[in-house]
Amino acid sequence: MARIGIIGGAGRMGQALTRAITAAGHEVSGAADKGDDVASVADSSDALVDFSSPLALTGNLHAAIGAGVPILIGTTGLGEEHHVAIDNAARAIPVLQTGNTSLGVTLLAHLVREAAARLDADWDIEIVEMHHRMKVDAPSGTALLLGEAAAAGRGITLADNKESGRDGHTGARAPGAIGFAALRGGTVAGEHAVILAGEQERVTLSHSAEDRMIFAHGAVKGATWMIGQDAGRYRMEQVLGL
Repeated sequence: MARIGIIGGAGRMGQALTRAITAAGHEVSGAADKGDDVASVADSSDALVDFSSPLALTGNLHAAIGAGVPILIGTTGLGEEHHVAIDNAARAIPVLQTGNTSLGVTLLAHLVREAAARLDADWDIEIVEMHHRMKVDAPSGTALLLGEAAAAGRGITLADNKESGRDGHTGARAPGAIGFAALRGGTVAGEHAVILAGEQERVTLSHSAEDRMIFAHGAVKGATWMIGQDAGRYRMEQVLGL
């Protein structure tokens, strides 16, 4: 049995995590929200799961380092400065950061990388995602994760080839671009499709999230997998042995 601390425990994901941790036979060692002492939760935990806010990330990493416990970061909307902080923390503790903790999405990203590597640049890549009306960031963290997988398969960087928010007279599609379209509405938990469009044929790889519990179960699996690992930055694909 592992003791897992939740950062962002009062949110929808925090509540789902509480149920998932208990269902897996583990213990919720504590939960911290805005204004709470994250260090005290970290000190009583074997691992931390963070689904809080980008603004809180640096403090959460410091708490995990201080307690010497691994931390899984599922918070989306991270910037370059957050990834630098994660890389620094990973020198001291195990850190797993991902745009999506779903095991199905993890497998999808693997398949996208394989497909992009085997279908040459004549195949255009477009990523379409839809989420509930309350989501605040776009493209979603999962869409970006899939874009990174496609870019890795092509041996290019997503930052240099990303196209999103097309509007007006945009001109022809740039060769080698990885396009994004974000839809928002209703209560959609998460829909993602990666389209590889070639000459007179298309391949579509997709995933549908029907309940946010899939993210909670995946996060628990990832957090417990990290316990006992060496310091370093890890990926959900490693949890699945991919």
